[in-house]
Amino acid sequence: MTTLYIANKNYSSWSLRPWVLMTQLGIPFEEQLHVFGEGSNWDAFRPFSPNGRVPCLHDGDTVVWDSLAIMEYLAERHAGVWPSKPDARTWARCASAEMHAGFSTLRNACGMSCGVRVRLHAVDAALKADIARINELWNEGLARFGGPFLAGDAFTAVDAFFAPVVFRIQSYDLPTDGAATAYVHRMLALPAMRHWYTAALAEPWRDHAHEAETRLYGDVVDDFRTG
Repeated sequence: MTTLYIANKNYSSWSLRPWVLMTQLGIPFEEQLHVFGEGSNWDAFRPFSPNGRVPCLHDGDTVVWDSLAIMEYLAERHAGVWPSKPDARTWARCASAEMHAGFSTLRNACGMSCGVRVRLHAVDAALKADIARINELWNEGLARFGGPFLAGDAFTAVDAFFAPVVFRIQSYDLPTDGAATAYVHRMLALPAMRHWYTAALAEPWRDHAHEAETRLYGDVVDDFRTG
């Protein structure tokens, strides 16, 4: 049985990526959720993850401990992880790699916290640049490959990679333009995304580091968490 190790659904953007891909595509797996602890999670996560982080995929004796590597591992075993058309697949891989390695200001200033709504204290030039690039990428993919998803008519790994950004847009009311706006609503309506969001709201845990980071950059104006 394939097992995916993740952390809190409210906060763990990296965990969301393979989880939403496998759920939306119907790839069977068992979920193992480990709650973020105070300080470093190294000791708690190391028993199942070589780098002490999540997500981590176990498939028999095989361990895959990076979100992009997990996507590629799944693509070798399941159809539909990447687009079937070569040009769309190349673009999707480039966009996913850019998300995997970049957008540091967006990650820091708008940490994923699904259940809250935040009014940012400020939107500086670096954050504006990240938001503009997201809009540019999404509108390019939607126009070039015809939608309704980023690389064509099916949900693939590139949509999974940007799924945490969709939740950030909802939480921080980040601006979108053109087809990107409809794409956000489409993604939020997906069964897998709704499942994750509902579970995130019901979680009883509050991680002080994540909560403090959110309040460092903005004021929480609504909190929809029920757990």
